[in-house]
Amino acid sequence: MNTRQAVAKRIRDLCAERGITPNGISLISGVPQATVKSILNGESKNPGIVTIKKLCDGFEITLGEFFSTEDFDSLEQEIQ
Repeated sequence: MNTRQAVAKRIRDLCAERGITPNGISLISGVPQATVKSILNGESKNPGIVTIKKLCDGFEITLGEFFSTEDFDSLEQEIQ
């Protein structure tokens, strides 16, 4: 799993845990639906930290909580 996939998975997991749709988190966080969709579909090559922070605010979690998962702890090396 790479970083983009881990971010998308974390957003999907948080939506599922909270019973929120991707469109719902878009409305709550103020992140455009197209941006959320782009992240979830793997089209966004580098979702910015400001965008992730807004999503965290919508989920009512910290950035630390967002990244504190096994998926992020076991990411593959991306520098080759």
